Amino acid sequence: MNKDLLKTSVITILILMAIFSRLIPHPSNFTAIGAIAIFAGFLVPNRFLSFLIPITAMFISDLIINNLVYFSDNFVWFSSGIIWIYLGIMAHTLSALFFRKPNVFGIAGASLSGAILFFLLSNFGVWIGSGIYEKSTSGLMICYTAALPFFGNVLAGNLFFSAVLFGVYFILERKSHVFRTV
Repeated sequence: MNKDLLKTSVITILILMAIFSRLIPHPSNFTAIGAIAIFAGFLVPNRFLSFLIPITAMFISDLIINNLVYFSDNFVWFSSGIIWIYLGIMAHTLSALFFRKPNVFGIAGASLSGAILFFLLSNFGVWIGSGIYEKSTSGLMICYTAALPFFGNVLAGNLFFSAVLFGVYFILERKSHVFRTV
């Protein structure tokens, strides 16, 4: 097995495992999707794929749990807030690209900045797209304040699942002679 095929296989298996983690019971927003985006941003050389992988993972799991999408007359419809959530997922990948190196500092930095950007984008979407909050600066601040508990779960999920994904990947990389050969 060549080096690229092995790396692709390992990345694919880890991402599939992370998708599965979204389908089992978990605290709100404590999922592996942000970590998948960070993982892809650091390790997938094709930039288009590094953004596509987490969006595809999110979309597949959304279809399975029927979250944000619904079916009617043989069409798939999306809720108005989906774009903000998916942009927030893509912001995680962008954060990894900004930090460039998958070391402890880079992974932690991408996890934190990805969580902050996700928080800002997804809750802006809630504010703009729902009738819950007044369309004013104070309404936006109330929306962000109400969402603070979810921020902690996103950050904790990013850190936990990034540690698992990168930990397994780097252990396999160290143990595999295929990874070390050129």
